[in-house]
This record gives sequence, C-alpha cells and structure tokens, in this order.
Amino acid sequence: MTDHRPPPPEPEDCLTRSRASRYKGGTLIAEDVHDLDTHRRRLAAGGYLFEQCPRCGCRVLHVHDYPRRKPRGEPGMPLEIPVVRYICTEPECEATWRILPALFARHLWWVWRTVERTVSSSSPPKPGAAPVPEQTTRRWRARLASAARQIVVLLATSGGGVLEAIAKRVGLESARSELIDVHAQVVVVPPERRLADLAALVHRLERGIRLM
Repeated sequence: MTDHRPPPPEPEDCLTRSRASRYKGGTLIAEDVHDLDTHRRRLAAGGYLFEQCPRCGCRVLHVHDYPRRKPRGEPGMPLEIPVVRYICTEPECEATWRILPALFARHLWWVWRTVERTVSSSSPPKPGAAPVPEQTTRRWRARLASAARQIVVLLATSGGGVLEAIAKRVGLESARSELIDVHAQVVVVPPERRLADLAALVHRLERGIRLM
C-alpha cells in the first residue's frame, strides 16, 4: 500500500548540530545509570572513571570539578544533584569531559521519566510531580513529530547490524516518534526508558545530535 502521508517537518537546528569536531571535550552519557541512588553510589566509589581520554587517548584523567544539575519534575528529587567532570592531563589536549547519568535529559533540564510521561498519551501524571508548562509540552511533541532522517542515516552507517536493521525498517521519511517505537520494539526497551535509551545511543554515535 502506498503511503500518501506528507513527510514530517524538518527538525529544529538545535537538534541537528554535531559537536564532535568543534569542541575538545564535552558530555559523555553513563548509559547504565537510570536512577539517583546508582548515580550517588558511582560518585562515592569513583565509578565514573574511564580508561582513556576520548579525544587524545591519554590514560590519565583527573577530577576537574563537580558541576550541579537542577532537575525538574520528579517528586522527591533534590533541588541540586552533582555530576562529575574530568580533565585530561595531556598538555596538548586538556579536554574536559562531563559524565551525565542517563536519567537526565540533556538540554531539557528535566529527567527523562518526566519527559516520557508528558509526551505519552497513555501515562497519567505522577502524584506530586511538578507540572510541565503547556508550551514545553507542545515543543517536545513537535520535536518528536519532526523528521528522523539524520538519525536514521546515523544508525544506518553505525556499523551495527541491529541498528542498520532498525534504520531500514524505519526509512528516511519517518518521524522521530516512529523511530522511537521501532527502536523500542527491536531492542526491547522498558517503557519508561524509550526516550532515554535512544537519546543516549544517538549522542554516543555523534555528540551534539539530539533526539529531542
């Protein structure tokens, strides 16, 4: 059957700008950290250390500082949560890398579970959760309705068989919401992590490219 739907609108520029070649350093997502308790244990145990600088390969990185995130939305969430930033000790590099647990939505200042509930028509508001402004809700939904072409190409050229299969199934004329559905079905993502897992994957493949 021929699909006569009009193509989805183009995404906002802020979602499509790669940062990989313009900045020395940046943010790395801890893709296995989806709750605050795990994040705190990692900080206390120094578990966010990594083997080498992603930019130059230097194997010695030091803690630079502990910038604080101010997440919104979730009841019981502290007003400020520290994250860790490392600096490469290679004099010709000195890149700084912030490690962000996957529970935080980069650039949105909310946790992913709040975003997931807000854009899902089947998820009721959580008791005690801060309300998300209607304008913010409309912006999030508009971003998910925009074209997924750039991300689909990114998955198709990733070198991974599963990701290539997802890209082929989605196609170049689909919206980001359709890509999210297919990715969640293929890799069996928990309902509350559909956005977080795909957003972290996209960021890993090319820093700066955003799901929403």
